[in-house]
Amino acid sequence: MKSKFLYLLLLVSSFGFSQSINDYTGVIIPLKYDFLKSENQYRLATLTKVNLKKAGFEAFYANENFPGGYNDRCSLLNVDVIRDNGFLVTKLYVVFKDCSGKEIYKSEVGKSKEKEYDVAYAEALNMAFESVYALHYKYDGTPAVNNGYTGMAAVPQGVQAAPAGVTAAAAVAVSVPNSSTEPDGSVLFAQPIKNGYQLVDSTPKVVLKAFKTTNPSIYMASKGDIQGTLVLKDNQWYFEYYEKDTLMSEKIKVKF
Repeated sequence: MKSKFLYLLLLVSSFGFSQSINDYTGVIIPLKYDFLKSENQYRLATLTKVNLKKAGFEAFYANENFPGGYNDRCSLLNVDVIRDNGFLVTKLYVVFKDCSGKEIYKSEVGKSKEKEYDVAYAEALNMAFESVYALHYKYDGTPAVNNGYTGMAAVPQGVQAAPAGVTAAAAVAVSVPNSSTEPDGSVLFAQPIKNGYQLVDSTPKVVLKAFKTTNPSIYMASKGDIQGTLVLKDNQWYFEYYEKDTLMSEKIKVKF
């Protein structure tokens, strides 16, 4: 009985670690971490990329145009740097997640007693990456499996369609705000999720979720509490929804 239990434990452990960082072709770096006030403050995004390259990863900033062979977002990891609470000590650790937000690896905590933030953050981050170096990353050629993506499915419960009688063709004569979904007009990146995609900005923050229908040019979509549709017209995506009795349409720049 004991031997059977040990065998089961080993089997479960093997399955749990079957998805490792070696299954991913590279890493996406956000321009701003949650504990910072501005993009690349204290040059932490730059320092993250330097460390990732040193550890053997192909690394890209979230706003970069990725070269050929790296366009599948789920073949890439998303890296984040987390600040831990510490009295008179700066503590940082690194987290790698897949495109559905599942944690793949978390580094050891790097520490620094330096008083100046730029020095302390750099020292703590470099120390945290020591455990990443120890992984001896090397892409093994095994494609990462996105367990959250299952293909075509029914519209999820709670997502409402546009009122009857309103079609994509009728959406031409609507109120169109001047700005896109993002105030600066930046591109949103599509990450596969169950039944569709989540559109994230360069933070990365989820801005909009889109769910598949039987028409590949129309998705049921939600943006916060707003329910609507994501529609492809003339090679351009629009998020359309009702505001009181007025049909609104926002141009969305999406990179799939």
